[in-house]
Amino acid sequence: MSRIILIPGNGNDSVETSMWYPSVINALVEAKNPDTQHPLFPGGSVLRTFPDSLDAHEHIWIQFMEDEIEIGEKDVVIGHSSGAAAILRYIETRKVEGVVLVSAYHSDLGDVMERESGYFNRPWDWDAISRNANWITQFSSPSDNLVPIEEQREVASRISGVDYIELPDRGHFIRDLDFPELVANVIENMTAE
Repeated sequence: MSRIILIPGNGNDSVETSMWYPSVINALVEAKNPDTQHPLFPGGSVLRTFPDSLDAHEHIWIQFMEDEIEIGEKDVVIGHSSGAAAILRYIETRKVEGVVLVSAYHSDLGDVMERESGYFNRPWDWDAISRNANWITQFSSPSDNLVPIEEQREVASRISGVDYIELPDRGHFIRDLDFPELVANVIENMTAE
């Protein structure tokens, strides 16, 4: 059964009540297929604070995603910021139904903590990323003060078939309490024939 899973950005030790995370998860858990009226995510949702929430080291987060969350091939995964980097590395070697990337990046951005996280010490397998999800959407904002828009556009240029959406004046997507564009996009992808 499909689940909706959120992989948060780092530095967040209260994911369950943070930003747009709970409103998006709740809206998607309540969403129904318009043709059948069955829930889009009958398996429910996962919205959890991750271990090592400040530094988001790859070896800890990927293991947690695999062993604790047990992300499966029918799941849809939303990754925000460092959570986007984590899900990109995760799907290099594993399949999922769909992926939503928010403020995604592919380099350490010249930041020591990012460099030490482990995600950026080797080339990305963009072909595997592209083929291991049935659909990938990426949300970016030119006003993002943490991830330059050029970095976000570069990620989009590497993923074959990505649905790339730029939203003005959304920054790093940390001020919003809801994210209707993301909810609508996931529902559209899950009900497309």
